[in-house]
Amino acid sequence: MRVQSLTLVAASAALLAPTTLPAPVPHRPREEPTARSEGGVRAADLLALVRGCAQVSRGRLRPDAGEPATIPVCGLPGAVFWKADLDIDCDGRPTRRCNRRTDPHFSSSAAYQQSDGRRLNAERLPYIVLPAPSRVWDHRDHSVGGGSVAAVVYRGRVQYAVVGDTGPRNLIGEASYAAARRLGIPADPRGGGARSGVTYIVFKHSRIRPIEDHAAAVAEGERLARRLVDRAGAPVPTG
Repeated sequence: MRVQSLTLVAASAALLAPTTLPAPVPHRPREEPTARSEGGVRAADLLALVRGCAQVSRGRLRPDAGEPATIPVCGLPGAVFWKADLDIDCDGRPTRRCNRRTDPHFSSSAAYQQSDGRRLNAERLPYIVLPAPSRVWDHRDHSVGGGSVAAVVYRGRVQYAVVGDTGPRNLIGEASYAAARRLGIPADPRGGGARSGVTYIVFKHSRIRPIEDHAAAVAEGERLARRLVDRAGAPVPTG
């Protein structure tokens, strides 16, 4: 009887004692692939082409609002380029990392749409942002626009992207969350990005259809980058 009584007491105490549940394990979104170069054209060979600047813009653009206008748009045979910072663009389709909660400047409107009519997914699609046309520079005069292919170079890495959005007409140097992550740049829209050292090369007369086909952008970007380097006489490794 004593054993039974002790058992009942223990059971009663267990029922009355506060229950401590294990702390929930926070959900961590799946990370993007490790930063790496895409394709076989080396960053060094592309950077060798942009040491100088044959300016094609009528003036210079600002890296951020309130900063001096110091960035010219320059020309290459079959391409335009600029060297700037990289601000994070999260606009378009709301996702786990790109929404009004994560980005105080988030807008569900982006300049271009997917083939199914939905807005682009900045969290998944590498794309860059062009300044809206102005008297300083109008990208349309250089056969560049939505869906154009770009090579973005940063710290020895090459990332191919499309033109996916437009921004303020006097600012330049912005790319999607996905583009930043793939380049190894912190992609938090509140405080991420790179302050300098990013080169954007946009190929004229290029356009990816559908715009969301990143594999097609990589293939076309690799082809155009090879052609650009070959024209300059720089050897391109094939292995």
